[in-house]
Amino acid sequence: MYKPTAPGTWKGRVDALDGEEGKRWHQGIKLLNLTEGAEPADAEQAIAFLGFCCDEGVRRNQGREGAVEGPAALRQAMASFAWHLEDDVALFDAGDVFCTNQNLEEAQKQLGKKVTALLSNTYKTIILGGGHETAYGHFLGIKQALPEGQQLGIINFDAHFDLRNYEKQPSSGTPFLQIADDLRTENKDFNYLCLGIQQQGNTQKLFNTAEALGADFVFAPAMQVYNYEALRERLQQFVELADVLYVSIDLDVFAAAYAPGVSAPAALGVHPEIVLLLLQEIISSGKLLTLDIVELNPKLDSDNRTAKLGASLLYHVVQQWSQV
Repeated sequence: MYKPTAPGTWKGRVDALDGEEGKRWHQGIKLLNLTEGAEPADAEQAIAFLGFCCDEGVRRNQGREGAVEGPAALRQAMASFAWHLEDDVALFDAGDVFCTNQNLEEAQKQLGKKVTALLSNTYKTIILGGGHETAYGHFLGIKQALPEGQQLGIINFDAHFDLRNYEKQPSSGTPFLQIADDLRTENKDFNYLCLGIQQQGNTQKLFNTAEALGADFVFAPAMQVYNYEALRERLQQFVELADVLYVSIDLDVFAAAYAPGVSAPAALGVHPEIVLLLLQEIISSGKLLTLDIVELNPKLDSDNRTAKLGASLLYHVVQQWSQV
């Protein structure tokens, strides 16, 4: 089910005495109704947020539910950001896709249709999850909008491969194996780089699956600022293989001190600074097509730390992406 965002959803601080110089995101964002599809973007640089209100995949994966509330928490955390975008940049809220009656597969199809509508009309698209089952629905939209012959590269900032077997049913732990299988049926390459892997959080079966698929990965302990040049070189080698990039940010990649509000917090996860540096490198390549941020669980958050971290990452993504 799809619902456009209601007027008044974005609200925050107002610096009335500062006029246009006091503008914030909630005062500048435009609402976009995708009920009948999408019209071509009316700005040179149009960036659209689309929510996926779903944690059915987390439930199926025996995780802690609550990510269904992630999109609302991210919007709230972004609302009062100061507006520093150029005049030719517009921000849009394209509403939410909901998972109803535990029908994950239908919700993913609906998400895919909305993603296709946005990408096909030149919107730079950011999906607000939701559990990591968001990724498969996101991909369904990407593959419909991807020009024929273009190679897709997938970069996943995550403590987990999310390559679990889905023979019984898909979940938040299966999306990238589903993507790999879809690509194989179309005789396309599965170019997958996972950054921040926790050895203790992935079984030997998952490592074997990653190896069989030719997936590349970096362990969490290597994701350090002092190791940036080596990480940058590895990232550049991967980026060269692709024509366009899909980036997924699973908030459980971060250390629990920064991101307590996730289903599976990582005591020794990565520091936000290195992820931000690598995101900047990805965006500067000019190949970023679309991005999602997933696994925010507001029920488990502490002082909105995780929501604020996710929102702050998106702020920097939007600022840089709007200039590419």
